[in-house]
Amino acid sequence: MSTEHVRIVELNKDDWYECCLLEVSPEQEEYMVPNAISIAQSKFEPSLKPFAIYAGEKVVGFLMFNSVLEELDGYWIYRIMIDKKFQGKGLAKAATQLLISEMAKFHNTKKVVVGYHPENVAAHHLYASLGFIDYGDRFGKEMAVIKKITD
Repeated sequence: MSTEHVRIVELNKDDWYECCLLEVSPEQEEYMVPNAISIAQSKFEPSLKPFAIYAGEKVVGFLMFNSVLEELDGYWIYRIMIDKKFQGKGLAKAATQLLISEMAKFHNTKKVVVGYHPENVAAHHLYASLGFIDYGDRFGKEMAVIKKITD
């Protein structure tokens, strides 16, 4: 599956349910809440922007970010997940790059922040490959890494 056919689409009535059916691998389950919870959260917190990740015409993942400035003076990515059947193909990286481009449109975004559990090795590799840096910020059980968009 080629990453050049990856696109992100703001969640809508045609793809929200498909996103609810997506699953992470068993070893990732302890790090992720189900997509249905994230989608419900976005209905009560309108600043959260959920997106479906498509590879071609197939929904393969889900992501969500907050469109308002938060801790560390950045815009936070809340969720990034690829269904277990499509992992390991570069889709998360391609979709995250698209998401960062989307986020950069908000209010002169200077920093994008993402939090994840320190033992989530896959997340660590993904964010490091995208230029996120660990400055030592911790929030509960999660570490926060930052990607500077502009100086």
